[in-house]
Amino acid sequence: MKKATQPYFHFDGNCREAMTFYQNLFGGKLDLMPIKDSPAKDQFQPEIHDQIMHASLENGDFMLMASDMCGMGEVKRGNNVEINLNCESEEEINHLYQQLSAGGEILNELREEFWGAKFAMLIDQFGVRWMMNYEK
Repeated sequence: MKKATQPYFHFDGNCREAMTFYQNLFGGKLDLMPIKDSPAKDQFQPEIHDQIMHASLENGDFMLMASDMCGMGEVKRGNNVEINLNCESEEEINHLYQQLSAGGEILNELREEFWGAKFAMLIDQFGVRWMMNYEK
């Protein structure tokens, strides 16, 4: 794997506020992508286009990532944090996807995404939520 795993937080419409707070606390560079600025904006209801589709805060090796739930249900204990794995190869992401999805629940099939990476989301057999990404 490339870097250490990163937490990925989900917020209920206040991602921008939360990540700005964390930037003030931890420092670093904050990038925010609202749905309206995403190539996938047509897949979302117009009333949530101001929500944050993806945010990242990076300061050296420290990184937090986040988004608003973006119409994918309510934020509640259990779905507000995921662990993101940045994979180094297609073989690695395929292997991790197969192993972690066995006996679990696939939330987003492993597939090519608009940002040029293979990506998947799942809940493993132990209830842990995972995201995996391989940027080609």
